[in-house]
Amino acid sequence: MAVPQSYRNASEPWTDQEIAELGELAADNIPPSVIGLRLGRPEQAVELKAAQVGVRLLPAERPPYGG
Repeated sequence: MAVPQSYRNASEPWTDQEIAELGELAADNIPPSVIGLRLGRPEQAVELKAAQVGVRLLPAERPPYGG
């Protein structure tokens, strides 16, 4: 079974650059689902990695994109 293009990095280890980008996108209030698409990883993987490295993701009650 092929990995969907949007999850191209799903089975790869996270790079320092991806973790930095995760932090930047989260700081810009980008939703985890969109971060996952940008990084080629499932939303759940984004949420797990954010928790592991101490990155705070968008609260559910806040509008996305800096609103």
